[in-house]
This record gives sequence, structure tokens and C-alpha cells, in this order.
Amino acid sequence: MADNAVEIHNLVKTYPRVKAVDDVSFNIEKGEVFGLLGPNGAGKTTTIRMLLTLVQPTSGSIRILGINALSDPGKARHMFGYVPQDVSVDGELTGWENMLMYAKLYDVPRQNREKLIKEALEYLGLSDRANDMVSKYSGGMMRRLEIAQTLVNRPKILFLDEPSIGLDPSARRFIWDHIEKLRREFGTTILITTHDMEEADRLCERIGIMDRGKMVTIGRPAELKSSLGGDIVSISSQTPGFIEKLKELGYSLISDSTNGHIDLVVADGEKQIPNLLASLHAHGIVIETVSLKKPTLDDVFLHFTGARIEQGDSFTQAKQTRRTIRRLS
Repeated sequence: MADNAVEIHNLVKTYPRVKAVDDVSFNIEKGEVFGLLGPNGAGKTTTIRMLLTLVQPTSGSIRILGINALSDPGKARHMFGYVPQDVSVDGELTGWENMLMYAKLYDVPRQNREKLIKEALEYLGLSDRANDMVSKYSGGMMRRLEIAQTLVNRPKILFLDEPSIGLDPSARRFIWDHIEKLRREFGTTILITTHDMEEADRLCERIGIMDRGKMVTIGRPAELKSSLGGDIVSISSQTPGFIEKLKELGYSLISDSTNGHIDLVVADGEKQIPNLLASLHAHGIVIETVSLKKPTLDDVFLHFTGARIEQGDSFTQAKQTRRTIRRLS
């Protein structure tokens, strides 16, 4: 379709012992910020690698701005930029040298390189540090340089893997502001993967959640939160049979628990909590704590995948790496 920057149909990737991506289809509109979320092993990384033409699908189709990315990967690659989760800049080079290396890799014409590099560095607020060794940059500055690198070839589509991972609140807000600025001023289509639900809620116009290789839901953040159908009540008890009794009473649990704490969806929570507590008390259930909140994207994620988004070693390790770099810089 003319209004789509990315079109994926029936995408499958099978390895000898696992189907990493299982019949996934979705579109990303031109100029849209789209979030792709999922627990470790959900298939989102494999999906991204197929979009980047780094992995060949077992079956299915990918079109990037009308280009068949499977039959013409070289042409598709010139349409996008990619900022990986791991550190991708060279600390033994200056900021300018890192930019120049990236420009050469993307075949930016020699006569345009200096102008485009200067503009990108200025755009990300790095002009005054262009000749400093990157090993002297803070973690936030390194992330800004990584984003600046991708701008030298004026990408139509930008892939950002955990764009603010491990950054302090000030650096994180700076990155968010510039992601929004890219979309607003250049109409750049942006695909983000993130474990930061605040980041996803602020930046993404639509979010797709993957689990076990499948796309389990897609929607705008507000739509996804309202789809849970009520308020979130967090309740805990050590009385045996507590969770089973909640199920018997017909309450919708968004997660199972083994430590006596459970989150459930309740329509009109303020009015329903007294009835809930009375019902549990009548069945001999002693309640220790209870709280009420509106649904968040984290609750949506838990509902569809059965896990909190920050569970998993790979995210924790990458986050710590970023923080270590910031601390040592």
C-alpha cells in the first residue's frame, strides 16, 4: 500500500529445533513510530534481523518502501539506518572519525560527506565534541553519536534497538526529544524495540507485542490499555487457596502467582473493591495488601505474555553494559 513504509506478510523463520517467527504479518505506516515488544525468545530480534536483510526468512514477504527486501536487499539497505542495543561506536576514534567511517560504509558521496556529518553532529548537539576521543564521551553522548551516524545517509526508516537503555533520566529525555524531532521534521519512519514501558507509551503511535514467535496484539497504547476492560487491583494473601478462590469467584487474573500476590482486572475498581474484599473474607481469605491503579502498558504486556517485560538476562546485561560505560567515561 502507498501509505506503508514497511509491509510484512506471513513471515516465518524456522531453525532446526525451533520456529522463531511464526506467520507474522504487520505494516508500519510512513512517518509512524512503531514499537515492537516481546519477552526474550519472542522472535522480535529475528524479525528485526530479517527486516534488516541480515537473516533470510524461511517464507513470507518483506517490502521496504515498495522495495522487495528479499530479492533486492542492497537497495532496501540504503533506505534505512540501524542503531543496535550494544555499543557500536569505536572509543579509539574521535566522534568525527566514527561519523566518517559510517558515511563511507553507506557510500555517501565524497563531496557530500563533510556537510552531512556536520549537520548530523549539530542536530544531536555534538559539534563541540566532534574531535574528542569517543572513549571520553558519556554513555548518553555515545548514544547520540550512534543516532547521528545513521543520519548521514538520510534514512527513510530508522531501526532503534533499546534507544535509551542504561541512560540517566536527563540523557534519556534528550534522546526521546530527538526521536520525536526526527519524526516531526523529517517524516522518518521509526521502529523501536524497548523494555521501557514509559518510553513505548510516550514515543510509539502503535505497538505490536510478540510472544512465542507470534504477533499476539497490535494497537495504539491507549487502545491496548483499555482492552484489558477495567482497573488493575493488586492484592496479596498468604491464605492457602487464595488464588484458586479468586478464579472461582470469576475474577479475571492477568498473571498467576506463587508468592501470594496477584493482579486482576476489575471493572470500576473503586466500587468493586469492597465487594471483592467482602467475598474473600466470607470464604476465610485474609487479605494482607490491596491497591488500585489504571492499566499500564506493563500490565498489557503481562496480560498477553505472562511475564514482566524486564525479566531476562540479555536485557539486564545490556543495560548494565551501558551504565558501566557511562560510569567509566
